[in-house]
Amino acid sequence: MTTKLSRRDFLARTAAAGAVARMTASAPTVFAAPPDSPSGRIGVGIIGVGARVHSDLLPAALAVPGVEIVGVCDAYKGRVVRAQQRTQGRAKEYADWKALLADPAIDAVIVGSPDHWHKDHTVAALNANKDVYLEKPMTYAIEDGPVMMAAAQKSGRILQVGSQGISSKTQQTAREWIRSGRLGKVTLIRAAYNRNTRSGAWLYPIPPDASENTVDWNAFLGPAPKRSFSLERVFRWRCYWDYSGGLATDLFVNLLTTIHYLLDAKMPARVTGSGQNYRFKETHEVPDTLNAILEYPEGFTVTLGCTFNNEAGGGFEILGTEASLVLRNDRVELRPEHPVEGNDWVVASWPEELEKAYYANAKVIAEERPSLWPPRLQSQGETFREVGEDSTRVHMAHFFESIRTRSASVEDGDQGHRAAAAAHLVNESVKKGGRPIEWNVAKGTRKV
Repeated sequence: MTTKLSRRDFLARTAAAGAVARMTASAPTVFAAPPDSPSGRIGVGIIGVGARVHSDLLPAALAVPGVEIVGVCDAYKGRVVRAQQRTQGRAKEYADWKALLADPAIDAVIVGSPDHWHKDHTVAALNANKDVYLEKPMTYAIEDGPVMMAAAQKSGRILQVGSQGISSKTQQTAREWIRSGRLGKVTLIRAAYNRNTRSGAWLYPIPPDASENTVDWNAFLGPAPKRSFSLERVFRWRCYWDYSGGLATDLFVNLLTTIHYLLDAKMPARVTGSGQNYRFKETHEVPDTLNAILEYPEGFTVTLGCTFNNEAGGGFEILGTEASLVLRNDRVELRPEHPVEGNDWVVASWPEELEKAYYANAKVIAEERPSLWPPRLQSQGETFREVGEDSTRVHMAHFFESIRTRSASVEDGDQGHRAAAAAHLVNESVKKGGRPIEWNVAKGTRKV
């Protein structure tokens, strides 16, 4: 996702924008809350302590003052052991997720289980009066969303979905620029997420002690179709349709969450997808290359792309009539448009007297032959780089702030459902040979 600039481009941009500015992520007030705050301790249980939880979510939760990891459960014993090590032995191991939810010492739950478990774990946790942080995607199937939202509404508990990008200052700034009208009319958004490693393609190393003695196969399968014991399915579950929506629900969901957030969009009215497995045919049921076109009733089109065969590109390009926004990693850049009409070659084919009359028009002169004198500065854009806490930590801190204040989460069930639903429509189109899938945005259902 890196872009090389020529010296001329660099000098032009820095002269116009000053320099690359630094912006600090706006942290929730809960980061500063002391452990003995009046709102008290928050006991947290984690269902599914896989790699994402260990690398990001668990440290993010522990970084919030007053939060204690009370207990964990997982189908693989080794992950539980490591979670206990990371909590200095304070996290209790539960025999299963139902026992964890039955513990009154647990106020909130982080659901980090595979996608096919999300509905059951989330609904049960909400019904047990636990607030829930649910790792994306929210759903394994479109039909799961309304069930989960209904459970959240009935219980009155907090449900926050974990597409953390929208908690970054980068995306908040981009949203402000778009809403202020600086881009003019946005008509096209291009977004991509590419990788080129086995690990990036979910072919993670399998723990050497993993076996039927350390892995509870039935606890992993749950509501999924019955299969023979397979370590590949347990530790590389995103490669299989039984447990995942592949690229669409793992990576497109993050892109879609951001696009919906930036543009205040709800759902696409028409989705067309194309997917193939070019490289990982022996290991993946799901495509390793995926593309989609999504047409939104708000008046713009989105193109999404993802491949596991090359790292080129990535990020977002939001194209408006007055300017473009480029988001890559921790940077956001506003690139103004400076269109100059160029009709010389057309008008040169007219009779000479008509050409002269055309360029005698003041409006034409201003649009097609702007004065080069006196010299002036022309903006080449504004670029900002975000510094501060990682967006996952900010997103997690927002969750605990919502718990303490009983305020709405930054990514609620409705937002999570719509981002996942759009991704599911991409997969539906792919499975139907690229046939467009239409969605009734008003009713929230597929068009028949």
